Amino acid sequence: MRIFKNILFASMIFFGLQLWAQQTPAPAQSETIILKGATAHLGNGNVIENSIIVFENGKITNISGPSGPEKMGKTINIAGKHVYPGIIAPVSTLGLAEIDAIRPTRDFDEIGDFIPNIRSLIAYNAESKVVESMRPNGVLLAQITPQGGDISGTSSIVQLDAWNWEDAAVKIDDGIHLHWPNTMRRGRWWMGEERGWKPNKKYEEDAAKFHSYIANAKAYGKSDPASLNEGFKAMQGLFDGSKTLYFYADGEKEIIDGITSLKESGIQKIVLVGGYEAYKIIPFLKQNNIPVIVDRVHTTPNADDDDYDLPYKLPKLLADGGLTVSLNARGQMERMNTRNLPFYAGQVIGQGMDKEAALQMITSNTAKILGIDNSYGTLEVGKSATLFVSEGDALDMSGNIVTHAFIDGREVSLETHQTKLWKRYANKYGQETEE
Repeated sequence: MRIFKNILFASMIFFGLQLWAQQTPAPAQSETIILKGATAHLGNGNVIENSIIVFENGKITNISGPSGPEKMGKTINIAGKHVYPGIIAPVSTLGLAEIDAIRPTRDFDEIGDFIPNIRSLIAYNAESKVVESMRPNGVLLAQITPQGGDISGTSSIVQLDAWNWEDAAVKIDDGIHLHWPNTMRRGRWWMGEERGWKPNKKYEEDAAKFHSYIANAKAYGKSDPASLNEGFKAMQGLFDGSKTLYFYADGEKEIIDGITSLKESGIQKIVLVGGYEAYKIIPFLKQNNIPVIVDRVHTTPNADDDDYDLPYKLPKLLADGGLTVSLNARGQMERMNTRNLPFYAGQVIGQGMDKEAALQMITSNTAKILGIDNSYGTLEVGKSATLFVSEGDALDMSGNIVTHAFIDGREVSLETHQTKLWKRYANKYGQETEE
């Protein structure tokens, strides 16, 4: 009886792991692959009709029109379809949490206010089912970012088909994330304060804490410290330009105050995240060479007197002003909604943005901002073969039907828990599904 129970228990564990485990990551590219006949959207504003794309050992070796050189290898006929660079998701908590309602699965927020030394990469779960669900919409890379506190920690960039965080890593410890204080604050009713937004009387005091911390970190790097301070040590890359500071702020005053202070502190590379009122100070941002990662466009205005469509048109306003603009998915259910990045770009097209320029906001612009544009973000000879094929317009919900996806030349699975359920229940209602 005991042997039977042990066998039963082992079987339950085995089948449970089969049910919950992610697909096995794709092996390294072993043969030349030729994608033939699709409209290629290069991610730099250019388009090639009836294209031929060749990649070997994970790198693109040729991209041309139909008269390009012939090459031997595995040819995939994708005539009538569209091919795009892999979409990149910035400032994301993908792989750092699985189920919001279950605290042990949330690993994006650590205890403390100033914790730049917290590294998100080592907490990244490559087998997350949420991560797996990104690939069928063409989202193939992400900047895995800690959130919470004032200085949240250090992000890294990963590709979304890996055994573990070591295999996933594309760029390690690329930047530090700082949340500037707000000039307004919501009344804490549980402490007896009046509800609603009120001026933050401690704004200057809150900002002074950042001045002090950054000044101490800079001084730490110029001295021979008697004791090791991991937080100050992690900040050193901001002063020599090896790391980027991702600066979170929305209000006009907060943006000006924060960037001015950070620049005076000697921080070399700054990226504005959010920037809801950035359109009011475009000359200031251009003067300081500040790119902007705009928050989710599928949302409502922040204030009663804002234009009803301000969130929709904000990326175009900034781009028309000459800024480098990228899109993120921050907001409610951010991880799950990251798969909608192509449709956020599609929303900007609806505000008058050129289609190829909108594509750049989720591919080449993001790659430039994150510092990985030497390998990702566009379809160019010598760059990584990280791309996907869609039956139609990938920035349109009705057209984004991904048939193939490649990361560094490896053809990755497009199967997810959702696609399995779709096939199962589509049969129940007599719908046709493609295997």
